[in-house]
Amino acid sequence: MLYLDHAATSPVRPEVLAAMQPYLTGVYGNPSSHHTVGEAAAEALEWARTRVAASLGMRAGDVIFTSGGTESNNLAVKGIMLGALQVDSARRHVITTPIEHESILESVDYLRRLHGVHVTKLPVDACGVVAAGDLVAALERRDTASSSPALVSFSHANNEVGTVQDAAALIAAARAHRVPVHVDAVQSAGWLDLRELGADAISIAGHKLGTPKGIGALGVRSRVPVEPLLHGGGQERGRRSGTENVAGAVALATALDLAEAERQQYADAIAAATQEFIGTVLATVPGAALTGSPDHRLPNLASFTFAAVSGEAVLLELERRGVISSSGSACAAGSDEPSPVLLALGVPAATAQTAVRFTFGRTPLPAESPAQLASLVAASVTAVA
Repeated sequence: MLYLDHAATSPVRPEVLAAMQPYLTGVYGNPSSHHTVGEAAAEALEWARTRVAASLGMRAGDVIFTSGGTESNNLAVKGIMLGALQVDSARRHVITTPIEHESILESVDYLRRLHGVHVTKLPVDACGVVAAGDLVAALERRDTASSSPALVSFSHANNEVGTVQDAAALIAAARAHRVPVHVDAVQSAGWLDLRELGADAISIAGHKLGTPKGIGALGVRSRVPVEPLLHGGGQERGRRSGTENVAGAVALATALDLAEAERQQYADAIAAATQEFIGTVLATVPGAALTGSPDHRLPNLASFTFAAVSGEAVLLELERRGVISSSGSACAAGSDEPSPVLLALGVPAATAQTAVRFTFGRTPLPAESPAQLASLVAASVTAVA
């Protein structure tokens, strides 16, 4: 079996499991407890916090451990907006895009419904790219019920089509208007360098990197007020109550360190293999079209539409031939509706339902694999046509 759905989740890495083991057995204390067992756990937690902060280009005190990407995005969008409203009730405008993960889109909708927050969704082009000029125009608008922007939130790399935004330009535009920026880096963490982003808040999730599910982090700079969503024991400097997942935090730090080393070692080879696969599919599969940006995309992601065939049928045929892939976001799996991301890119609804996404792991494939995989795709599309 060839597993090509790493954007949905990745298997737990043996090195990560080994790093976690001591904190599931011998060092099992509550890090808030004031005894030697608890203090040992607290020391491991702070080591992990320091390593995660280094990967995000932030300080250790900026890191909040969460249960994963969805919680991190909820805390970023809701927490920063609610924090801003407490400081200035006129700051009730959030700017995002229509191609975000549901955890962002549903969070901004919650703010709209329950707190009267105005929401602007920036347009994207046919590749899924946000123009910095459109962001500037939205930041300068003053016809939104007299509200001023309090947050810009966008994904570093789209989870369905792999398009990577010009984050530097978008962040610079927001910074010029003194508006905080949240970047959803759940898909890009480990593949792209986050240390120089300069965003005010960054979300990541461990299971995309080889940790068990249930651990993530939000880095948010101390100058940005954040209203907690979970209340209780005041853990994570009062920003996220609940006994910390020490083993998970160690797993996340270890996985980030491993991914960074591999990014430097394998990034070019993985990108080259993905591009070879894309080129071969486009050349050999009738009706195949690449979705997302052909140039500015994650190095491990290839997503296609196939004219006049069912994407789900192609997936089943690929699995029969030993290839596991997906039709897009795992969070929307099972839906009969066309992908909102593809619709926002201008893909017709019928064509959007033919989409198939392939996402590779963090080590290079054998040299012959891209061509062989493309042949399997061609055969599968032909079989169900």
